[in-house]
Amino acid sequence: MALRIILSSPVVRFAGAAARLGAGRHGLKFRTSAGAALEPGPPAAHRVGRGFISLYALAYMSTSLLFVAPLLVTLPLKVNSLVGIEQAPASLALVAGVGALLAMVGNPLFGKMSDRTASRWGMRRPWMVTGLAGGCLGVLVVALAPSIPVVLAGWCIAQLCFNALLAAMVAVLPDQVPSGQRGLVSGVLGVCLPAASVCGTFLVKLFTGSLLAMFLGPCAIGGFFILLFAVTLHDRRLSNVEKPTWSLREFASTFYVSPRQSPDFAWAFASRFLFVMAYAFLASYQAYYLLDKIGSAQADVPQQIFLGTLAQSAVIAAASVIGGRLSDRTGRRKIFVLTASFVYGLALFVIASASSFNGFLVGMAIGGLGFGVYVAVDLALVVDVLPGKADTAKDLGVFNIAAALPFSIAPAIAPVILAMGGGSYGVLYAAAGLCAIIGAFAVLPVKRAR
Repeated sequence: MALRIILSSPVVRFAGAAARLGAGRHGLKFRTSAGAALEPGPPAAHRVGRGFISLYALAYMSTSLLFVAPLLVTLPLKVNSLVGIEQAPASLALVAGVGALLAMVGNPLFGKMSDRTASRWGMRRPWMVTGLAGGCLGVLVVALAPSIPVVLAGWCIAQLCFNALLAAMVAVLPDQVPSGQRGLVSGVLGVCLPAASVCGTFLVKLFTGSLLAMFLGPCAIGGFFILLFAVTLHDRRLSNVEKPTWSLREFASTFYVSPRQSPDFAWAFASRFLFVMAYAFLASYQAYYLLDKIGSAQADVPQQIFLGTLAQSAVIAAASVIGGRLSDRTGRRKIFVLTASFVYGLALFVIASASSFNGFLVGMAIGGLGFGVYVAVDLALVVDVLPGKADTAKDLGVFNIAAALPFSIAPAIAPVILAMGGGSYGVLYAAAGLCAIIGAFAVLPVKRAR
């Protein structure tokens, strides 16, 4: 049933026309060696068509699916099944925190390696395929793990490999999409995370009763669309002559962009970090919030997370596309990011004060408005303020530290916040709301984007 829903979506119907679109301007099909040699830089000067956007959105959504399905439901439930509800928050903090630290290192590292890959298969494609394969293997280890240390090992493998995939997938945006379309495409990509959340929680709900199927179902479906995009991608190619040489200083720059030389990038980083910190608190502890604060039965948690994700995603889908289009038409990014972060913070306060599942749903829906506009415009803003074109995947990898680090910090400090708040998940989510609101104002000093 879940597969029928995915295959019947308008995005997939657009993808059916991809093979009929020309290779040069739409970013699909393989390049010949001669054609690649004539292209001095990223083919982002040409407008991309619906076929490319559709396939890219499917692949991006599938990449998100690989991350969010375990984070939202299966990983917390796996940990809970091994140690029980009393020890589960601390054990989850260990697993999620260490995994997020590896993601923080892996994303820019693999991004830099992708920028320097002179393969006959292109710069991004090899990392998509190998990252997918290794990540699915890590998820299998987690699913079969008999103890927390084995869960930790499997999740670390999955995080490293999936971040290699993510680094290559994100780099496709500056590679292929011209500046005038980035708001639109970012808006479409902004729908991908909530769509992945809905699909992931729905798939997990379908397979309730078999933890192995709950873990591997999203990998099988997401992997299909990622491979489809990788095969048809008109990938960049880097000649051996253009390939930069490695040095210790060059390696050190993998994880750093100078705030002094690129202040706009630094402020955008800070804004994203605080926003994702708020989301990390919500996503990581959503299952325990429902069990403890709302009083839900464990058997009802997958269904309730699915309904909450669905309510949020319905709003995100509309807000993301509309926000991206308005940003392109007005030429403004900052006001959208600021407003969206503020709205998301208010939504977390609603969730923090909720005393019933209906109140939780209202908060999730309000959060969808802020989240949708934010993810639509923030990525376009970041691409506009990248330090340079030679290291786009690396720089985006550094920026993605802002999306990975909170998932390490949030589980580490959440037990402290819970202890200070008497074990109240309402206090935890109020702290998350403050993070989002502070992040709203961090974007104001950016000068290269309006």
